[in-house]
Amino acid sequence: MRRRTFVRTAVAVSSLSLLAALAPAAAATSAQEAGHGGGRGHHPKQSYKRVGYFTQWGVYGRDFQVKDMDTSGQAAKLTHINYAFGNVNAEGRCFTGNVPGEADAWADYARPLSAAHSVDGVADAPEQPLAGNFNQLRELKAKYPGLKVLVSLGGWSWSTHFSDAARTPESRRALVSSCIDLYIKGNLPADGARGGEGAAAGLFDGIDIDWEWPGSAGDTDTVYRPEDKQNFTALVHEFRTQLDAYAKSRKQARGGKRGHYELTAFVPTAPAKIDAGFEVREIMRDFDFVNLQGYDFHVSGEKTTAQQSALYARGDFSVDQTVRDWIRRGAPARKLVVGMPFYGQGWTGVSGGGDGMGRPATGPAPATWAAGYEDYKALKKLADSGAYTIHRDRRNGHAWLFDGTTLWTYDDPQVLRGKTSYIRHRGLGGAMFWSLDGDTPDGELMAAVDRGLDHR
Repeated sequence: MRRRTFVRTAVAVSSLSLLAALAPAAAATSAQEAGHGGGRGHHPKQSYKRVGYFTQWGVYGRDFQVKDMDTSGQAAKLTHINYAFGNVNAEGRCFTGNVPGEADAWADYARPLSAAHSVDGVADAPEQPLAGNFNQLRELKAKYPGLKVLVSLGGWSWSTHFSDAARTPESRRALVSSCIDLYIKGNLPADGARGGEGAAAGLFDGIDIDWEWPGSAGDTDTVYRPEDKQNFTALVHEFRTQLDAYAKSRKQARGGKRGHYELTAFVPTAPAKIDAGFEVREIMRDFDFVNLQGYDFHVSGEKTTAQQSALYARGDFSVDQTVRDWIRRGAPARKLVVGMPFYGQGWTGVSGGGDGMGRPATGPAPATWAAGYEDYKALKKLADSGAYTIHRDRRNGHAWLFDGTTLWTYDDPQVLRGKTSYIRHRGLGGAMFWSLDGDTPDGELMAAVDRGLDHR
């Protein structure tokens, strides 16, 4: 069953399928994220964006609930939560339902939460129209009024129909209208007592477009065409136009100050993918900001170990290269938000001695959810165990663990502090994280980024 596997690579690799198990439907794991929380009415002090992805399916195997963003302290530091993911069907419409591998209304808004798992400490009632993740996100926003929630559309597995849906003015209007109706207006399909017209109204503060990738190859069944580049620009403008029109209509209906719905995107690091799919100057006029791919520069399916998220890397993919490439093509620095991994890529059977970097490997390293991919919280335990040596390339800003046979490349708090310093000095828009469930129970990585952006 192909679920919302979130695999983001700078280059196409044949081994992407090794990460397909990242979204198990249901498997036992320990509850996460118990620690300190923020107070009611908190609003982040700085203007830097702090964007965290919350995965729809993480409530199952990983048992990472919306409440865990509160108890870990993450919610008190975030400016945005991107809910991953919304899907687009073959007819070019945003949709939801209970369709294995394609939609999960049960997790979104039908699943009842107990008092122990609820942000406000109150169990969901059988008759309430909104339950599940959506209701918990609404409760989280009530506790943190400065927090915005966006729905992220697509991702690696669910970008399948974007190219078809974006082909004509009529198809673009229909797609955008359906997404606004479902998520912004909150008109959810009825699922027993759940859902209905306006059930999720006011929950989502905007839309994040995660089309991977316009104009170039993505997942095996994702359609792409040369004309995607121009069609993506037109699609972005259609989203901006309809979101603004709906905001204006709400002002006229209710009076008072006109609101604003945010429009963002996840965008690639590889120059070839940027040039194939993005008219940078044009789209940046309509986007509030974009989240740059800052990881998966190399993945564990490759035959040689390599860095996955270095700040600098001469002759290779890097955060700095990505930032420079987007600015060079016309993106304002203040609208660029740097992606950071809360996980690592790993290899086993590493030979050749030394520190293990740049050496041959026999395959992806064994891991909790999928070979070659491990949450930071698990890698921290490896580092603390003493069985692995922590290596750092201080000039280029990345770290890895190596025990003589197995290597994991990852970001720890020290690496993230360097990246936040880079964000501040380059005048960038902030930081984004995939994904929040990879952090430690006390939100160690989130705290490191928060301190770094605040220069504390």
